[in-house]
Amino acid sequence: MSVLPWLGGTVVAVAAGFVATLLPGRRARAARRKVAWSSARAAIHDATVSRDAAVTPVPEAQRLLARAELLAAARGGGADAAREAAEHARRADELWRAGA
Repeated sequence: MSVLPWLGGTVVAVAAGFVATLLPGRRARAARRKVAWSSARAAIHDATVSRDAAVTPVPEAQRLLARAELLAAARGGGADAAREAAEHARRADELWRAGA
């Protein structure tokens, strides 16, 4: 009979340890994902402005921007997808600014 409270306490302590270990990591991952997507949306916006201001059409830049917008439209993407979208948008922005 006296073993059950100790066993219950041990289970509760182990569960609390797991929660205390995993929760901060999940929060940090979620924060990194939010920052990455914010950066990607800003890069897409900058590329869109450059596209609108460009004098000549640049098909490669248009393809890169379309890819970035497609990645941004697909919900559930992680930080890696956000970084890829941002990179495509930045490259498109560079092409439009160069006029090539």
